[in-house]
Amino acid sequence: MKLRVAGAQIAVIADIELNAEAIGNAIDFAIEAGADILLTPEGSLSGYMIDFDQARLETSMAELVDKAARANLGLALGTCFKEQDGGVYNQIRFYDKEGQFLGFHSKILKTPDEAERYVNLPLRTFTFQSVTIGGLICNDLWANPECTPDPDPHLTQQLAVLGARVIFHAVNGGRSGDAFMETIRQFHEANLRMRARAGKIWIVTVDNCFPFTLPCSAPSGVVDPNGSWAIKAPMQGEQFFVHDIEIPEEN
Repeated sequence: MKLRVAGAQIAVIADIELNAEAIGNAIDFAIEAGADILLTPEGSLSGYMIDFDQARLETSMAELVDKAARANLGLALGTCFKEQDGGVYNQIRFYDKEGQFLGFHSKILKTPDEAERYVNLPLRTFTFQSVTIGGLICNDLWANPECTPDPDPHLTQQLAVLGARVIFHAVNGGRSGDAFMETIRQFHEANLRMRARAGKIWIVTVDNCFPFTLPCSAPSGVVDPNGSWAIKAPMQGEQFFVHDIEIPEEN
């Protein structure tokens, strides 16, 4: 089974219209590349925030999903979203190639500030093109001890046990010009590679690239089940990539 995945390392800002434009450009790239599914960063449509225009968000989302579906492209769309229960969730929203909503993963390992703002749900998997997939958001994967008071539940391992073959990981990591930032980048990259290897699972990951003057907080690309980069994007500025994941048929 082959799954052609695309990723978009794009700017995420507090402007839904500009975010939608960037995602639209990424959709154009993914369509041209013949991708099956496109991943965008954490909060890539709403902005990484809780106070957004829900009506404008829903309109932009519908337009983007329709654009992708008309070209037979699935989406793993990072955004914050207010659900009908009134809760605001930091999500990856999964859509199949016909634009049908498959459900969402909500961020689990939150900072104390995020815990007060966003609701979360239990970990789950989704089926896309007959492949079991999962989603994680930023700290869900690496459980940075500076960012969460919670113990590391090894969510990648949990998804592997649930049968996931591919994890879509949407990132919007903090960054600065501080010298220690390079240590944080190394920590993020090492976790991507180690956890893919430990779970024998593919990881597709993308980060927010704003501000353009600084490298991202983590690499964007695809890590294979041996913990090696199948493709790795440059860590600064807007970057798009595509890669074919070969998934052996299950016995």
